[in-house]
Amino acid sequence: MKAFIDADILIWHLRGERKAINFLRKLVDDPAMELWTGALQRAEVLFFMRPSEEEQTMLLLSQFKTTAVDQAIVDEAGRLFRKWNPSHGVDPNDAILAATALVTGGQIHTLNQKHYPMKDVVVNKAW
Repeated sequence: MKAFIDADILIWHLRGERKAINFLRKLVDDPAMELWTGALQRAEVLFFMRPSEEEQTMLLLSQFKTTAVDQAIVDEAGRLFRKWNPSHGVDPNDAILAATALVTGGQIHTLNQKHYPMKDVVVNKAW
């Protein structure tokens, strides 16, 4: 199963949060799980990393496969955004990750479940 890790978990891991470290370790130890992140979540981590964190950040991200954003994902994300932004404030990055999970058959792991109100997307609270 593709486990799409949201940027919040990656950032907490980089900041040394024990819960994030333990959570990711648990997923790594589960042979049924493949660690993935969305392209925009990877970008969020890279864009906002501190200069002193570059080596550590790249090492962490090397443990994840990153899904490319293609036409099918963008088309689905557009549908999700138009449906859920007015009522729930879903932003484009979250709509794209939700579409990525739908199109590729994965599930999202996050601390921000409210960002993913879509009923057809499997969303798990990390801790």
